[in-house]
Amino acid sequence: MRIATLVAAGILALGPALIADSHAADLLGGTFGVEVAFTPHEIEVIRDHYETDRQSKSKGKSRGHQKSLPPGIRKNLARGKPLPPGIAKQTLPYELRQALPPVRDGHERIIVDGKILLVEIATQVVRDILTDVILN
Repeated sequence: MRIATLVAAGILALGPALIADSHAADLLGGTFGVEVAFTPHEIEVIRDHYETDRQSKSKGKSRGHQKSLPPGIRKNLARGKPLPPGIAKQTLPYELRQALPPVRDGHERIIVDGKILLVEIATQVVRDILTDVILN
């Protein structure tokens, strides 16, 4: 009983800093409804990058539109689901990776079908999706 009280007091004392990290929740013996998602700052940086990119391309030559995924695979590209096997992934552009804060341990940011995904590396489960950011 005393240990449970100490653990609860520690969680309350550390607050969001502890619970924001899914690894910390695992160390305490399970998940606490931790949601791993893009932060508002990350979203702003990503949107700014692609808005600037879009403006510079409108002044010059534009690349062709990327071929989209088949409907069945596109439907399975959702938060909380694993990535479909063999799906074509792209890394974020170098400039964008440099502008963003480091990605959370055990996660990666990738581009799939014109969407930016936050994916858990070990399970390939999609934790968050940004749509309508990359417009060719």
